[in-house]
Amino acid sequence: MKRSMTLIAFAVVGVLAFSSLASGKSAQTSANVMTFRAALNTGQVVPHLKNANPRASGHFTATLTGTTLKWTLTFSHLSGPAMAAHIHMGARGKNGMALVALCGPCKSPISGTANSVPDDVVALMNSGAYVNVHTAKNAEGEIRGEVTVAR
Repeated sequence: MKRSMTLIAFAVVGVLAFSSLASGKSAQTSANVMTFRAALNTGQVVPHLKNANPRASGHFTATLTGTTLKWTLTFSHLSGPAMAAHIHMGARGKNGMALVALCGPCKSPISGTANSVPDDVVALMNSGAYVNVHTAKNAEGEIRGEVTVAR
């Protein structure tokens, strides 16, 4: 199952990269500024957690300028320290591979910058990505939020 998910992920990234190259244009230009956000909670984690603290929550915001992603992540009421946080590929209700490592270990609030974010990752963030915060008790993710383009 993991192998097929990895192969599908590479195929999607390859198609997006190829279509960007075939068009003769980058999927974005350095003049583009995009803002993303996500509201994280336990209810969005797949599969659903048992005995999760319903108060566990977080908020993610990011601004992409050219290929530089500046982000801020806050969270509270987790079962323990946040071991890591990532932006993952995956549609609502589906899990996927990590695209961008945000932090590890993480303390709230935390901000950072990811440089040289490729166009295919940006395309995935526009069409199906989520932020996940991982703890020791919930290593696959304790809170999750779907990434949306802020309007």
